Amino acid sequence: MKNENPNRQIRMEKIVLSVGGTAEELEKGVKLLQLLTNKKPAKIKSHKRIPAFGVRPKLEVGAVSTIRKDVPAVLKRMLVAIDNKLKKNQISVNNFSFGLKEYIEIPGMDYQRDIGIKGLDVTVVFKRAGRRVKLRKIKTGKIPERQGISKEEIIKFMEENFQTKFI
Repeated sequence: MKNENPNRQIRMEKIVLSVGGTAEELEKGVKLLQLLTNKKPAKIKSHKRIPAFGVRPKLEVGAVSTIRKDVPAVLKRMLVAIDNKLKKNQISVNNFSFGLKEYIEIPGMDYQRDIGIKGLDVTVVFKRAGRRVKLRKIKTGKIPERQGISKEEIIKFMEENFQTKFI
């Protein structure tokens, strides 16, 4: 029996939860992310001016929170909200994303009057051993393309570990 290379194993690095909005809507989104993660989310500022949306540079237009601990348990809760179904076009190299229209679809979440009905985006990032070589600041190295995790590998991983169906 041939052993598989342990450096080729796929791991979940993090889950990134994000919301968008300005002014009052953004504050509701920040409260929602705090409720979900028990952490203070980072606010995202715009860099461009988009007059049609009333966006100007340095205006806060979103919030993001990252979960690195207990990733599989959090992902299972989020997948239940979308009935464990994902579309193949939601998958990219090294990650996949999906949106939730209402946070009350997540098991264990109750309606919060001060937040109202609000949705959020969920991004799951995968990695293999050695990814830090590319990301570190000192002695940054190049890693080959084969080190990336393809759509097919992500689909196989999710079907085996989370019984997710792909449409």
